[in-house]
Amino acid sequence: MRADRTPVIVGVALSDYPKAPHLTSHGHHAQALQRVLEDSGVQLKDVDGYMSVGTGGMNVDDLATMSEYFRIKHRWSEGTQTGGAAYMGFVDHAKTVIQSGTCDTVLMTYGSDLRSNKRRSLAPKVADGFVESPRCYENPYGPTILGNYALAAQRHMYEFGTTLEQLAEIAVSTRLHAGNNPFALNREPITIAEVVNAPRVADPLGKLDSCVVTDGGAALIMTTSERARDLKQKPIHILGSASAQTHWHIGQMPDYTTTAAAISGPQAFAQAGVTPQDIDTAQLYDSFTITVMLLLEGLGFCKRGEGGAFVQDGKLRPGGSLPTNTDGGGLSSCHPGMRGVFTLIEAVLQLRGQAGIRQVPDAKLAVACGSGGILSCISTLILGKDQP
Repeated sequence: MRADRTPVIVGVALSDYPKAPHLTSHGHHAQALQRVLEDSGVQLKDVDGYMSVGTGGMNVDDLATMSEYFRIKHRWSEGTQTGGAAYMGFVDHAKTVIQSGTCDTVLMTYGSDLRSNKRRSLAPKVADGFVESPRCYENPYGPTILGNYALAAQRHMYEFGTTLEQLAEIAVSTRLHAGNNPFALNREPITIAEVVNAPRVADPLGKLDSCVVTDGGAALIMTTSERARDLKQKPIHILGSASAQTHWHIGQMPDYTTTAAAISGPQAFAQAGVTPQDIDTAQLYDSFTITVMLLLEGLGFCKRGEGGAFVQDGKLRPGGSLPTNTDGGGLSSCHPGMRGVFTLIEAVLQLRGQAGIRQVPDAKLAVACGSGGILSCISTLILGKDQP
């Protein structure tokens, strides 16, 4: 009888967050590793595939260093850097290598001390690639990360009449979810008026439209359905997965109101055989409020330009028809530089029924969507509690 090599998720874990001055970035990797082995019941000696990237430009040498640090005897490894979309892309790639028999058990880890290590910065460097890259068209204007997203928000407001209050609803709903997460950085409720009247950082986006800065790490383990039968957790199934990229630098973005979610989303849903209306909870990259709105539109939860109307009646809030970013998201809970893996882990916890007081009742289907670069590379996963 042929073994079932269907890839499944069998372990997830987080390191200490949002503040962990006692841990370096490598310490976050290590703590998350210890916890994911305990969560899954997998032994480190059985890991034969490893995937990792990190904040601040972690390169292939760092991937090899972490493999050495953990003493992983892998047959396959990968460190493709697509920013906040990387770990969704990793799951998609791990599916292939597990199905093919290249390896049996794949570990993914992430770690960042972005908040505690004040010397690190994600801001663009004016001299970096001034002549050699497309940044030569942007750097003379002194762009910031928030300023780049503000371009998309401003265009969305101009084209579709989106309001500051509609964008603010995303921040308010996310903060309500954070109130149910004892580890979230910011848990006090906020109002739409407070978001709208907060200091503008890059018009039209203000302080409360922006993600928090934290420390944090995470780990995830995938293996075969056959192997999963002997492990601790009921496996979570990967029903659909896809990635797409439209640009990397903001100056090359074809349309400021359309992201690659409009490509990867429909592909992932078609592969899963479900529609956005079937989804019980959405875990979406929320670097800024406009990010969530563009992902909702691209994934097909509403039509292009209708994101403002879609969110304004509280759909994303606890108890809403589409509870979104139920751990408090990057806007209120945890954003150590690459938020994608945290959305993936929250989706798994919701489907396991292990999300505590933030649990979405009877959650069977979840979407996890990561955005890397500046709304550049979008990876989408449809996850299921039950085997298709």
